[in-house]
Amino acid sequence: MRTSRRVLTVVTGLAAAAAGLTAATATPAAADTPLVGWATQGGGTTGGGSTPPTTVSSASALTSALSSGSAAVIRVSGTISCSGMLRVTSNKTVIGNAGATISGCGFNVSQASNVIIRNLTFRNWNDDGINVQYSTRVYIDHNSFSNGYDGAVDIKRSSDYVTVSWNRFFDHDKTMLLGHSDSNGSEDRGHLRVTYHHNWFDGTNQRHPRVRFGNPVHVFNNYYGNVGSYGVASTQEAGVLVEGNYFENTDDPYHLGEGSSPAGSLVARNNHFVNSGSGQAGGSVKSIPYSYSLDSASSVKSIVTAGAGAGRITIP
Repeated sequence: MRTSRRVLTVVTGLAAAAAGLTAATATPAAADTPLVGWATQGGGTTGGGSTPPTTVSSASALTSALSSGSAAVIRVSGTISCSGMLRVTSNKTVIGNAGATISGCGFNVSQASNVIIRNLTFRNWNDDGINVQYSTRVYIDHNSFSNGYDGAVDIKRSSDYVTVSWNRFFDHDKTMLLGHSDSNGSEDRGHLRVTYHHNWFDGTNQRHPRVRFGNPVHVFNNYYGNVGSYGVASTQEAGVLVEGNYFENTDDPYHLGEGSSPAGSLVARNNHFVNSGSGQAGGSVKSIPYSYSLDSASSVKSIVTAGAGAGRITIP
């Protein structure tokens, strides 16, 4: 955990379990961070826990390990080239060794629970980078995403209790969709509760995130640098708290409605703007149920650029 982090609500040993290690064997790192946000709810997210790790270095081995019916800690080594979407089942920790890269494909977390994905570089995926659907308790942390076809991290179809933290997104258009359709309220109302914090949106274009139905969705302490089209959009019954973020060279930091989707609600507070628009807010948002501590928005750029992305956590 970085010494400037003051995040609360950490289950004993959870940071170690998230890395697929026991509390006794985990090695602290200056840039490592504990789980915070919605993925701490509903019983918490521990992935494969202390299951002995298995290292994979080929697409076939990775595919087999991800789809196993048993709890697993999967260590990814080297560059794995693949296509399409690889199914991730329940009780999995997928964590990259130094330089681990997924090239050409993405992960499909579907009808799963208790999944952790950390320290991987995703590039050139031909569908989504990570797709989460019909799944709960998912933690996506310290990854890098670039130059993919569709969404980098899309969350939809009644998924719930998800944290997306400390990731870097660059050279990409459609970054993060939350809720895929205005007509899917029967599945999505009361779900799609996601926390996005300490992510680095580095010259990406749109959907940071684009939100439907989820309430409250918490977007805090992210760095938006040179964002092209817009930052956050709250649409179709959503309630989004945009808090303590740093917006730089971003003409449209956040707004209500997007495309044919009607306006949702958005509350903005304590954000920092440099050569950026002021944003559009309105309506009310449900209260955040978990404890957290906010970095000063003016410090977020330096904190996030120093710590976000793959390769910023120590893997023993």
